[in-house]
Amino acid sequence: MPVSTVNISFQTDLLVQIDLVATNEARTRSELIREAVKMYIDRKRELAELFKIGNKIGSTLDISEEDVMSEIKQYRKEKSIGLVRQLG
Repeated sequence: MPVSTVNISFQTDLLVQIDLVATNEARTRSELIREAVKMYIDRKRELAELFKIGNKIGSTLDISEEDVMSEIKQYRKEKSIGLVRQLG
């Protein structure tokens, strides 16, 4: 596969972290950044597919995004209350 070289800028503290990880994993910056970008692209693709499926199911069941967000907020609230009771 053909390879192209690109120039990219990083803040110094991020570059230090990149170098530390690359060194700890015995790989180059380029290898690490390539893998990170591939993982990011794969994750975005998977999330897009998940949302596509969710929207399809939601429209079939007549459930809106607001309904889902409301359920999530309620679940988190109940979970939080449960943790407080456990610690209390």
